[in-house]
Amino acid sequence: MKHAIEGLCVPVEYLVLGYLENNVYVASDGEGTVLVDPSCQAPALLAALDGRKLDAIFVTHYHSDHTGALAELREATGAVVYASVQDAPYVRNPRKAGTSPVPVAAPCEVDVELQDGAVVQVGGMQWRFLHTPGHSLGSGCFYLAAARAGEAPAGGEGAGAGASQAAATGAPVLFSGDTLFCGTTGRTDFKGGSVADMYDSLAKLSKLPDNVAVLPGHGAFSTIGRERATTMRKWGVG
Repeated sequence: MKHAIEGLCVPVEYLVLGYLENNVYVASDGEGTVLVDPSCQAPALLAALDGRKLDAIFVTHYHSDHTGALAELREATGAVVYASVQDAPYVRNPRKAGTSPVPVAAPCEVDVELQDGAVVQVGGMQWRFLHTPGHSLGSGCFYLAAARAGEAPAGGEGAGAGASQAAATGAPVLFSGDTLFCGTTGRTDFKGGSVADMYDSLAKLSKLPDNVAVLPGHGAFSTIGRERATTMRKWGVG
């Protein structure tokens, strides 16, 4: 079943799929549509588009509970697949050993490999990719501070112009993958995981405005302000 999330700077819907209960998101501003982390059940994801053209698929990290339907969805829609430069090789050539305790996903081409800070324009949305390793070497978040073309997104610089623009139309959005959850972080003991990297990633995310909506790969939603007072505080991030 598809649900809508209220109060954001762009319309976002989500489904909970698979035995690990992955959150799969669809963000659409009427000019472009993005789907984040196609866990499984490609037919259900295609139905969730409600006839909209899928322009882009964002992969927060390569673990197969986030990419199980990726290849099928790309083939069915022709959407452009975006993933970090670090995790892209594992999306193209999935490896089970030492990565994640779920079945291996089908190989899928990555059309665009993202470096930290890259901006992806989809319709009127400008998404900034934030490289946030810790759960995997290439884990990342996708951040939208403003919903319209021409409104530059803030690059993690605190409550800047991008934050004030977004405030007029709804909360900024952070698709946080398995980096940041409500009240905790992703595991750091899989291949490519690192406690030190996770600390640095939390420090990076802590610079975002308090009202940023944190939409994680699993579980409940949160905000940066709430996570700064809980998860980041537990990690000693100021």
